[in-house]
Amino acid sequence: MLKDIFISLATKYSNNTEYITSLWNEIEKKHSKSNRHYHNLSHLYHLYSNLNQVKNDIEDWDIILFALFYHDFIYNVHKHNNEEKSAKKALKTLQELSTNKQRATLCSDIILATKGHNISAKKDINYFTDADLSILGSDWRSYQTYFENIRKEYKYYPDFMYNKGRIKILHHFISMPKIFKTDYFYTRFESQAKENITNEINLLTK
Repeated sequence: MLKDIFISLATKYSNNTEYITSLWNEIEKKHSKSNRHYHNLSHLYHLYSNLNQVKNDIEDWDIILFALFYHDFIYNVHKHNNEEKSAKKALKTLQELSTNKQRATLCSDIILATKGHNISAKKDINYFTDADLSILGSDWRSYQTYFENIRKEYKYYPDFMYNKGRIKILHHFISMPKIFKTDYFYTRFESQAKENITNEINLLTK
């Protein structure tokens, strides 16, 4: 399904089927690496499913989709510039697809916003970062699978290092005035997200 979505999207901007297929193959290869236990194709589909719920409220759906496919294109747990590199890749691709500069920049801004998930003046960015965090507000079993998969991605780090870093990230989210910036995602996920995060912090501090 994701392949069909991407092919349909990119075909709006290029009739070079060979090139479009190569773009998809690259995305699929990146997200299918054995070290990606959470940041994989399943995450992209989960993100798409949530964004699709608010599609009518999104101003530039195509750019949202491009951001979806490229926001985790680069993912290296040992680096701190994944979002910057992913945004750069998205910009390059959109330039090759002859997308205007303003829209390409929006795509880059969306990807960069996933670094801190802070509130933005742009509605589309808030919808995207909210959808990206929607796993935080899932049922406990799904949330548990999520943080276990994140731990697998950081398997090279001993518990004392991982737990400290993970707790810092979780405190960043729970200390926000609101984790979710849009009414739709706030209503649907905020309460459960805070409960899940608190439970995980308690597990990590035992």
